[in-house]
Amino acid sequence: MPRFNFPTHDSDLIGAHLSTKGGLPTVFERAKKVNAASIAIFSKNSGQWKAKELLAEDCREFDAERRACGGQPLAIHASYLINLATTNGEFFRKSIDAMVVELDRASRLGAYALVLHPGAHVGQGRDRGIDQIARSLDLIHEMLSPCGVTTLLETSAGQGSCLGCTFEDLADIIRLVDDKSRVGVCIDTCHIFAAGYDIRKKVGYDETMARLEETVGIENVGAIHLNDSKKPLGSRVDRHEHIGAGEIGLDAFGFLLNDPRFTGVPKMIETPKPDPFEDDIRNLTLLRSLIGRKRKRRATRG
Repeated sequence: MPRFNFPTHDSDLIGAHLSTKGGLPTVFERAKKVNAASIAIFSKNSGQWKAKELLAEDCREFDAERRACGGQPLAIHASYLINLATTNGEFFRKSIDAMVVELDRASRLGAYALVLHPGAHVGQGRDRGIDQIARSLDLIHEMLSPCGVTTLLETSAGQGSCLGCTFEDLADIIRLVDDKSRVGVCIDTCHIFAAGYDIRKKVGYDETMARLEETVGIENVGAIHLNDSKKPLGSRVDRHEHIGAGEIGLDAFGFLLNDPRFTGVPKMIETPKPDPFEDDIRNLTLLRSLIGRKRKRRATRG
């Protein structure tokens, strides 16, 4: 049975990572404007260790605005500074403390998940880096009792010494974590394409998902980032592009959106935003147009 299975309507939980400029509750006005059926945000400045204190009244206001907007599934993206695989002692302590703060804030804001870049082993090697990430998550879980928020390890593009560019990396981390109920994965289409997973044609998509099932398990996918790629297959470069305007193309997104295994999983775009409203609306509209397309074509032929 899927661990993450939210009720869906025609929109199939397609949404976006949105700005909170002006205060966290302002995200919901943006969500209304672009018709986001799921929402991702940073709960604090993604490039700083410190976080502004989150008061009880802030959480109440945030919850009230969220309910008024429709109560969409909410995911928080953790700070980019966090690296649970680092070999630098001070950096490691800051990463642990930051994760505890991120998870606590996510829980208080009513998020179901915290999306985390697994980390970079910075020279100590894959196996040691993966073991350190797992032990770090165990430590964080000891420091913070279960809070209803799942840490979703995001697939990486494989740049530098970043871990998580293969499904096997993520599967090994989950296997080594003591409390597996508190971890899952977030699939990023741009990242897996850059890492070498060719999802442009149906045969490649099916092979990729079969490998995902054999390693991580489809049931552990708690979020999907829908992004096209500026760079070619296997480039190991993380550069997002508008849906259908990059190297991946439209077909792959149609395969994914019509895959019943992911129907109840929130899907958010992180595409470029020269104009956040216009660009998000265009990308989300295009993605929704792909839902059921194959079935409609068959019905026409019949």
